[in-house]
Amino acid sequence: MEKTETNSINSKKQNLYIFLSGLFLTNALIAEVVGTKIFSLETTFGFNPAQIKLPIWDSPLDFNLTAGVMLWPVVFIMTDIINEYYGKKGVRKISFLTAGFIAYSFFMIWVVTGLSPAAFWVEINNPLDINTAFNRIFLQSMGIIIGSLTAFLLGQIIDVVAFQWLRKFTGSKNLWLRATGSTLISQFIDSFVVLFIAFYFFGNPKWSFNQVISVGIINYIYKFSIAVLLTPTLYIVHYLIDSYLGKYTANEMIEEASKSELF
Repeated sequence: MEKTETNSINSKKQNLYIFLSGLFLTNALIAEVVGTKIFSLETTFGFNPAQIKLPIWDSPLDFNLTAGVMLWPVVFIMTDIINEYYGKKGVRKISFLTAGFIAYSFFMIWVVTGLSPAAFWVEINNPLDINTAFNRIFLQSMGIIIGSLTAFLLGQIIDVVAFQWLRKFTGSKNLWLRATGSTLISQFIDSFVVLFIAFYFFGNPKWSFNQVISVGIINYIYKFSIAVLLTPTLYIVHYLIDSYLGKYTANEMIEEASKSELF
């Protein structure tokens, strides 16, 4: 009976990790693919552009964001939840696996965009140049790909370390503090790394230093706000997982996770 119960608990742990990792990977991958679209946050909700004036920028800035920001908050939540129950190694495993799948996806997209379009497909979509549109949407520049992957992995590592560092001071309490705090630290780095690599070093034309800083600030303000607003979601997910695993098993996993090393 005891062996059967142990197997059942281990099965639940594995299934939970697969489910959380699946959400993590799927949202990260989709965020990268749809990231080429830039949308206006203000006009989407029916407001006028923010027109924020900064001393280092010649013209006012608006909240024009990549469509990927709609999905990254889910990745942030999954990062903190996986970190809470499976520790640094759990996050490291899915982070590197996700980065590998993203790189593979970009490679396959590059291969697909090089295929010759069927004549009837081009014809039935006239006057739209469907093949050019397809390539423009899916084929991102090498700078964006390198910047995105670098920022993703660096942000994940910083998030993991910051989360467990804050846990030393909060213990098992104040999940909101270590989750939100780690996200704010990691996303501050992420917001600027991707811009510097994609547009300052590899941009064509290149952005100025002031442009990168200004746009990075706007992106970070958005991420900061979303991280705070999503705090209640962490407690809901935490409650559901505790109910699924059982309070004793969940607490045991959390305690064990806090002792895990990153490498």
